[in-house]
Amino acid sequence: MLKVLNGRSFGLLVTLLIVLALPRLITEPYGRGILIVCTLNIMLALSLNLVLGVAGQLHLGQSGFYAVGAYVSTILVKTYAVNFWTAGLVATIVAAILGFLLSLFSMRLRGHYLGIASLGFAVVAYQVAVNWESVTEGVRGIYAIMPPPPISFFGLGEYSFNQQINLFYFTSILAIFVYFLIDAIVRSPIGQSLLAIREDEISAASLGIDSRVWKVFAFSTSSAIAGLAGCFYPVFVGTLVPDAFNIVESFSMMAMVIVGGLGTMLGPVIGAIVLTILPEFLREFGELRLMVYGISLTVVVLFMPGGIIQALKSLKNLNPMLKPNALKSS
Repeated sequence: MLKVLNGRSFGLLVTLLIVLALPRLITEPYGRGILIVCTLNIMLALSLNLVLGVAGQLHLGQSGFYAVGAYVSTILVKTYAVNFWTAGLVATIVAAILGFLLSLFSMRLRGHYLGIASLGFAVVAYQVAVNWESVTEGVRGIYAIMPPPPISFFGLGEYSFNQQINLFYFTSILAIFVYFLIDAIVRSPIGQSLLAIREDEISAASLGIDSRVWKVFAFSTSSAIAGLAGCFYPVFVGTLVPDAFNIVESFSMMAMVIVGGLGTMLGPVIGAIVLTILPEFLREFGELRLMVYGISLTVVVLFMPGGIIQALKSLKNLNPMLKPNALKSS
């Protein structure tokens, strides 16, 4: 137990050092913007992995909950002059409630039927954003979205979000919090119930596990986290248009989970970082970048079905110098 705690504490320390160093090494506004997008995508990938990788339920509607968080928080702030932090809390709760309702509606669905139902929610959310112009401004979009108001600390002054570096630090803290929250869920009896449902729902029921309750829990928690991430997208970009939440985004989030390592904790983090940064490196290919991006994903799925995490573990097993017996003999 002590070794596990030490290992996790060491990992947290390394992560915090990396988070502190990155914006100091990357000083261009565009590069720092990519870092913020990485933190949001990490939150989205981790939340989707809770349903897709841990509970084993096909979920293709995550972009819809991302949109709910963005639009609800922005509309409350811009139209009703609600404080951003209050609006963000309300938006997160609304996303959780919608996830709860969707899970109730699709309770009897499994496999691709559940995937189609959740994808339908993403389509509906996108169409509402496009066509409910009196509220969402439709394709015209909402502009001049201000950064979050500063946070006051007791006797330590204010923490302002007018600078990208401060917003990056805050979203990084949120991403770390989400990671440890989901990790705690997975390690708890709730996580064991979700894993049992993933492996065999009928066998889980014979053990007294109510799959309906834990599916609802997974969907609601995942939706809330996606809504929370959505709150910070418009204040980062400064504008809000429906195209940022089309159904392609749901497949991109799923690709992050699968490429990184489905059902693992570090996998979605790695997948989110790789698939956020990779398109930026492919910009030099111009119009061919989407083809290169697609080929890269196909290669990963074909030759690394367990994702990047499985590939790293395989490399470790193949390297004799990394094996304990080899180290002892040397």
